[in-house]
Amino acid sequence: MSIEFDVAIVGGGIVGTATAYKMQMAYPDLSIALLEKEGELADHQTGHNSGVIHSGIYYKPGSYKARNCVEGRRQIVSFAKEHNVAHDVCGKVIAATNASELPHMEKIYKRGLENGVEDIRKVTSDEIKEIEPYCEAIGGIFVGCTGIIDFRGATNKMGEIFTGKNERSRMLLGYEVNDVQYEGEHSLLITPKGNVKARYVVYCGGLQSDRLAKKDRVDLDMTILGFRGDYYELSDKGRSKVKNLIYPVPNPKFPFLGVHFTRMVNGDVECGPNAVFVFKREGYGKTDFSAQDTAEALGFSGTWKFFAKHWKFGLDEYRRAFSKKLFLKRLQALIPSLEMDDLKPGRAGVRAMALGEDGEMIDDFKIEYSRNSIHVLNAPSPAATACLSIGEEVVNMASKHFKLEAQKPAS
Repeated sequence: MSIEFDVAIVGGGIVGTATAYKMQMAYPDLSIALLEKEGELADHQTGHNSGVIHSGIYYKPGSYKARNCVEGRRQIVSFAKEHNVAHDVCGKVIAATNASELPHMEKIYKRGLENGVEDIRKVTSDEIKEIEPYCEAIGGIFVGCTGIIDFRGATNKMGEIFTGKNERSRMLLGYEVNDVQYEGEHSLLITPKGNVKARYVVYCGGLQSDRLAKKDRVDLDMTILGFRGDYYELSDKGRSKVKNLIYPVPNPKFPFLGVHFTRMVNGDVECGPNAVFVFKREGYGKTDFSAQDTAEALGFSGTWKFFAKHWKFGLDEYRRAFSKKLFLKRLQALIPSLEMDDLKPGRAGVRAMALGEDGEMIDDFKIEYSRNSIHVLNAPSPAATACLSIGEEVVNMASKHFKLEAQKPAS
């Protein structure tokens, strides 16, 4: 026996839930199932990220990231206002601490202008002091439209709205898709709690996106690597040294933004994350290990090419992961007055990084079709910010690929 729906969406992170929400808003008569393997939504990347509403300033003009981040940011802020999701558009400082960073800072500023990011301006050292009194920098960029949000709360609200729109739509928690079979034009999703049959399927698996694609018989030329990001929190003593958000100018040679300071919606201040390769995809502890995950990662040729290119960066990140002193030293580049007792251990998150066979990180969003399905294979940061725009784009793709337009009710 199986339960049947018009559309099944696999993955209850913020991208999958936003897709279900957008799909239900566009097609209120369709029955939609959202399958999540954990007992609650947003339990992995969404629930472990820094909670930042990104502006869109960093991304290559014309890319999916740039377009969807700017549009998605406006949508998520509007959604948060309408549905009372905790958020604050507080702005952030991108701070240059030495002259070698200024050319890349200028490039980022120009990208922001090209991407249509509103409320950005260059700031002097003195102006930075007015915004963040403890930050030492030679110059920077103030990004007024950046903010903070409760992404888990936003995800839950989207799930609540979409299931309330159609009495036949459901949120299926604890439904891990172990296999995909086919019955005529339908997909049969095999889960421990029972099978789910759907005419159309959208996969938004995050850290498991490549594995779900393989279950759906998709021929891949990429794999997902997990990178853990460790955070410290500022203690009561140190919290006064950060008002909102302080970011470094990212090193263009490395694939991550670097450690930064983030005031959370609950008032805590986090600093981090670093970025270390994990031996378990959903391993949040420093010594977590999975033989299967490790074998798959190290058995992919692109992994070794990536390591060969970035081994110095990786070694430095591992050293900081096990040394509070080294982590503090990196943070002191932005706030020199920070002391050891200003920091206390925080949480960790794992981000999914899509890697090609050539060892190059797939930087942009990657979405592909297969039979009666759509696979969101790569949705790295700023996917949480961009979730509603990504969901809208997936719905537009589904309208064409699944030929839904004729079924779409008149607005």
